[in-house]
Amino acid sequence: MHFIKKILKFPKFILFFIAILIISLFLSNFRTSAVEIADIKFIGSATLPKGSLFQGTEVGGLSGITYDTKNDLYYAISDDRSNKAAARFYTLKINLSKGSLQDSDVTIVGVTPLINEAGKNFINGSIDPEGIALTNKSTVFISSEGDANQLINPFIKEFSLFSGKELRTLPIPNKFLPDKSEKKGIRNNLAFESLTITPNENNLFTATENALIQDGSEAKPNTSSPCRILQYNLLTNQPEKEYLYQTEAIAPFFNISRKFASGIPDLVALDNQGHFLSLERSFTGLGFYIALFQVSLEKATDIHNINSLLASGSSNIKPVQKKLLFDLRNLDVYLDNIEGLTLGPKLPNGQRSLILVSDNNFNSLQRTQFLAFELKIESPLIRLLRRLRNINFQR
Repeated sequence: MHFIKKILKFPKFILFFIAILIISLFLSNFRTSAVEIADIKFIGSATLPKGSLFQGTEVGGLSGITYDTKNDLYYAISDDRSNKAAARFYTLKINLSKGSLQDSDVTIVGVTPLINEAGKNFINGSIDPEGIALTNKSTVFISSEGDANQLINPFIKEFSLFSGKELRTLPIPNKFLPDKSEKKGIRNNLAFESLTITPNENNLFTATENALIQDGSEAKPNTSSPCRILQYNLLTNQPEKEYLYQTEAIAPFFNISRKFASGIPDLVALDNQGHFLSLERSFTGLGFYIALFQVSLEKATDIHNINSLLASGSSNIKPVQKKLLFDLRNLDVYLDNIEGLTLGPKLPNGQRSLILVSDNNFNSLQRTQFLAFELKIESPLIRLLRRLRNINFQR
């Protein structure tokens, strides 16, 4: 008691810094603390030449991308269904050493065909690769949307980074699988576009691009869609939890074509505590709506035991929390079909980079486009200091 009285006699500013030191030591025990993005800044774009070829393959359909910190390389999955060439992913170099991005900064340096468990290339139509996520074991997980119309199931498989050989398959819960009745499962071409792994590599996440048939409507003009985020435990290789993610309701603009598509093409984990960046993409008839959201699972309801949201009623289900981070329509850039995103290296100023890539659908009217951003990420300690400062100013 006497010791405590002595401490309390210290000047308040000393006690303040002692408290901060203790909190800092506490937070340092965690490999990755929860992060929050305070700001985002566009730092440039790059576009590959139309009809780019690499080692006899047409470079296109890049719908997912992941960053290799150790080797400063990127791996981008092509969504070619073994049609133009064998299903494959590309290795790229993206030079951000100047803190910006331009056409000359993106270079294709490798291509790796995917080899199935039988030791062969995937046959045409058996795979629709969309998402890719790197592990620290020199492997990548790749998600396929399958083909609901042909009753080809979606999958999430792990492949060797160097040989492209299939190593393992994660089980897909039955509620996601299509069936002949067309009353449950994924909708065609609206399944597992996204894929991300937490920094500690304990969990893998994917999400349906739109609602399962038994969960609700697909996205329509002015109508959102109730998607599911699916969480896997990579220590057990089993699916564990599911969460409701409600997409934005988008109003089409000047939609002469009457074509409309909207959903979640990708996610990236920011930490091990359930915080993500999500990418939402809509074709609105005249150009694309592309937006980045900060997402938190903190207060969301685990719905893995609910097979149908429509049948159960969703009034008591709390969806994931979303906050708009950046609407890319505000950029002075003509946007293409952005489908992939990944955290990149630190920039010269110490801030983290973010890379987005577009899927050109192997269409001569579209482009393979890369967009680069600078992220200002606040650590828990900085947030605490800012809040304490604000409290002090208010007194």
